[in-house]
Amino acid sequence: MTSLLKERPIQPRPSREDLLSRVPALVAEIAKGAAQRDLDRQLPFEAFRLFRESGLSALRVPVALGGPGGSVVDYIELIAAIGAAGSNVAHALRSHFNYVENVVLSAPTQRDAGAIELILAGKLFAGAHTEQGTARPGEVTTTIVRQGDSFRLNGRKWYATGTAFADFASFSALDEGGQIVGVLLPVDRPGIQILDDWDGMGQRLTASGGVILDNVEVFPHEFARRSLENLVGRHCSTLRQLHLAASAGGAVRNVLADGLDYVRKQARSAAHSTAETARQDHFVQQVIGEIAANSLAIDALLAEGARALDHTVAAFATNDEAQIEASLLASALTTARVQIVLGQLGPRTAERMFELGGGSVTSRKYNFDRHWRNIRTVLNHNPLLHKSRIVGDYLLNGTTTHLKEGKVF
Repeated sequence: MTSLLKERPIQPRPSREDLLSRVPALVAEIAKGAAQRDLDRQLPFEAFRLFRESGLSALRVPVALGGPGGSVVDYIELIAAIGAAGSNVAHALRSHFNYVENVVLSAPTQRDAGAIELILAGKLFAGAHTEQGTARPGEVTTTIVRQGDSFRLNGRKWYATGTAFADFASFSALDEGGQIVGVLLPVDRPGIQILDDWDGMGQRLTASGGVILDNVEVFPHEFARRSLENLVGRHCSTLRQLHLAASAGGAVRNVLADGLDYVRKQARSAAHSTAETARQDHFVQQVIGEIAANSLAIDALLAEGARALDHTVAAFATNDEAQIEASLLASALTTARVQIVLGQLGPRTAERMFELGGGSVTSRKYNFDRHWRNIRTVLNHNPLLHKSRIVGDYLLNGTTTHLKEGKVF
């Protein structure tokens, strides 16, 4: 008997080139109303819906695993491009791409169950491990205990960046033996309450506040298999740092775009200027030129950092531990230097745009101060003075202690 059901044709997965061709349209949509969303504190759920639909969440999955095979250079440029439209959206994707990177570089036995399939299906990942009120960063008081055939998770997390927009979230906890373990859970699991209580002056729309874990059921297969302290974990730590820099670098691009738009459409020449229009004023031209140069310098550094990380990825493929170690050290040093220069150029560039006009340029309707607030907030994630000292200690004395910790380098 002839079946009345027709087989559905298998849709081919988009190629790297196809995915990257979608970036301009995605960025244009994210940019719409970004300044007003910041003023009104409207979380960018629509931006994340569009990002899911774009398929770009799987950009870093290699061709051998069924993905498009995008490079780290591709990924960091994607984040900077999104950051130029809305640095909050770019920043809030950090945990997702960190998770993907760890999964695709880890051995199959170290991957969370079904992780590749979930990534290719367009699922987004985030999570929270930090807690408030502990004596030192990284200490964990959240607990997980066995109850029958499953487990129960209880605690409160902080810095849950992007979790409000994600499908799955990872959390750390102390097991009954006092060991720190990780779990990966769907965010709609009963007992998970995501709070929008982030009160930072910048990056206000990243959903970076708290998560309450109230007797959340956890099944045995949901314990994370990934290790954050091995060689892959160290690579991902550096990648997370460059992602932050790309978010801020995108905000610098946004300074340039907003500055040009303001001068062309709104700014007037100063009362004592000989120029008839602001765009003809030599000092305005100078400021625009300085902003453009700073943005170019930051973009070039971001690309250099991404290339260093791509070298590390290539080294992993050789299984040569000495080569991997050398590339990990090189990428950590490169990314640290990128962040140091960004720390000098980024805030200065965001502040300089106010030289493009008089009192009107400070109007809340433009919300231009969001760029400085956002850049400064990103830079506060890790102490740049510490990074500078570590780089100097390495160059002077060959010290690698902190560079090998896999925390903020």
